[in-house]
Amino acid sequence: MRPVRAPLPPLVDPGPELSAAQMSRYSRHLLVPGMGIEAQRRLLAARVAVVGAGGLGSPIVAYLAAAGVGHLSIIDDDVVDSTNLQRQVMHTTAGIGRRKVDSAADFARGVNPDVEVTVRHVRITPENAEELLAGHDLVLDGADNFPTRYAVSDAARALRIPVVWAAVLRFDAQISTFVPDVEDAVSLRDLFPLPPRPEDVPSCAEAGVLGALVGQVGSIMAAEAVKLICGFGEPLVGRVLLVDALSQRTREVPLRPVGAIVASVEREPVRDVVPLAEVGVHEVAAMVAAEASDVAEAQDGADAQDGAYAQGAPVLLDVREPGEHAMGTVPGAVTVPVGEVLSWDDLDGHLDGRLGQGPVIVYCKAGPRAQRAAAHLVKIGHPDVRVMIGGILAWIKDIDPTMPSY
Repeated sequence: MRPVRAPLPPLVDPGPELSAAQMSRYSRHLLVPGMGIEAQRRLLAARVAVVGAGGLGSPIVAYLAAAGVGHLSIIDDDVVDSTNLQRQVMHTTAGIGRRKVDSAADFARGVNPDVEVTVRHVRITPENAEELLAGHDLVLDGADNFPTRYAVSDAARALRIPVVWAAVLRFDAQISTFVPDVEDAVSLRDLFPLPPRPEDVPSCAEAGVLGALVGQVGSIMAAEAVKLICGFGEPLVGRVLLVDALSQRTREVPLRPVGAIVASVEREPVRDVVPLAEVGVHEVAAMVAAEASDVAEAQDGADAQDGAYAQGAPVLLDVREPGEHAMGTVPGAVTVPVGEVLSWDDLDGHLDGRLGQGPVIVYCKAGPRAQRAAAHLVKIGHPDVRVMIGGILAWIKDIDPTMPSY
């Protein structure tokens, strides 16, 4: 049975005595065993940095503001887009185009006038992370990409600031808390010692995410923050909580410092980078138009062939997921999810035998999945594989703006 970690010392000293209005506002906190008036005073004195004003940032900001965290710094470089509204519930339709940090700040102030909010409309990098995070008691990392996550983790570790971290994709989530200066202290680099390649880690924009799941996970992160600030309960230190929303099951795995891993464990060798040719959307559009003309002529003539494609015609391969295909494709494209393409051992028997007859042009939403699929086709022997620059988003922007963007 896993030993229970004792509560950590509170991160924050108590602030001033509560006013009568604050006693009323936070009365339900004051009744919770382990909290009380002193814990609420700690919350009001706390300074918390929230990285990311999106899916995870929404419940984090909502519940920390409601809990009475005295100062919130919200850091994000993005603006509100219509595709955010399915899960980023502190933003509204009327706010499309606004800076997310401004929308989030207005939301937090509307929830609780006790909260002071600072906004930083900037992307965190290794160069500016320490400056942005210095002076805070705690960081909550709701970023959606590994470069930002590593920058936050490294800076917080250097500053000796705890980090509550999570990542969400589709129906799955991981959550952990990294606290320095405890026995067997760990950080993000113990969980992911080496940064994954961008093409190996699809983003929410590429793979989707269940909107309600980010609310669930962000709420867990906010609860972790309250426990750390006030010094009660057992935080997610030295363990990673795994959430499967599809089955609504959770489990946890222990996390140890990398140095504790047996040295003889072999790492996967670095794979060679496959050089890939690229093609622009305007060139693809010209190919599509030429192919449509050739097919029409062949079908009208006496020598019409079975099937719509002539020998050696380019094959357009859309490697997005079925839900994305339903939103529209490049005319004439064959739709095969990237996972299926990566399962192919050779070129035979796929796409009705057309795979080896002419060039293959691969595309996805923006590029990473197409790069993976194209590299695999080269690996299994295709002599002419190209990637459509910018994916379906570039096609929508430059060729067919009537298709829905996402």
